[in-house]
Amino acid sequence: MTGIERLHEIMTRLRDPEKGCPWDREQTLESLKPCVLEETHELLAAMDRPDDKANYVEELGDVLLQVMFQSVMAEQEGRFTFDDVANAISDKLVHRHPHVFGDVDAKDSATVLRNWEQIKQMEHRKEARHSALDGVPAALPGLLKAQRTQEKAARVGFDWKDAKGPMDKIEEELGELKAEIAARRSPKPADSVRVKEELGDLVFAVCNLARHLGVDAESAVELTTSKFSRRFRAVERGAKESGRSLKEMTLEEMDALWEEAKKGE
Repeated sequence: MTGIERLHEIMTRLRDPEKGCPWDREQTLESLKPCVLEETHELLAAMDRPDDKANYVEELGDVLLQVMFQSVMAEQEGRFTFDDVANAISDKLVHRHPHVFGDVDAKDSATVLRNWEQIKQMEHRKEARHSALDGVPAALPGLLKAQRTQEKAARVGFDWKDAKGPMDKIEEELGELKAEIAARRSPKPADSVRVKEELGDLVFAVCNLARHLGVDAESAVELTTSKFSRRFRAVERGAKESGRSLKEMTLEEMDALWEEAKKGE
């Protein structure tokens, strides 16, 4: 028995209407959504530590479980099976890689991506898709959604030639944001819809630069957030060791502890 066959058998038994697990039997697509989201984020964290083999394997398994769970649910309802899911993605991979499984020539990844997008457009002609941007999941996190949207536009030629374009755009958007903030009479410029729009334009341009540099914007922000958290905790420890709280310290004193934390790294 293969690992997949064993997992399928176990999940089928857990979902058995009479002898299965009460919790597993009660689950629905709606109730599984938080599980899928949580397991995906845990896998992303494991991918940052690939040398931790045991944890990496475990988190991959947890995501696979979510696929099998829904497949067994569908199988019990007579809609489709896990094999249908596996065969569907296999068919898609073969169809979208004609340079591997056919006689199409693709010498670099850029050509592969252009061909991939053209094939997708052909596949979705029977669906209500009329834009190259169709298919970007609405529920993606903001930075990831921005980059995926930019990627799809780039695949049909709507893109700068190099990173200089988005860098210039960042300068332009930063100038427009500064001008909009300066023009606000309100003590809280963030209350302005225009400020929010200009800030969004700036972030979007930064995402575009990240894409041109081959950097995942979401991962870059996560890295910086982790770094900030690590250094801030060091500042808190420094304050505690001096017998004071952060609220009792000046910004200059906290900055000094921050610099110490940076040097310690």
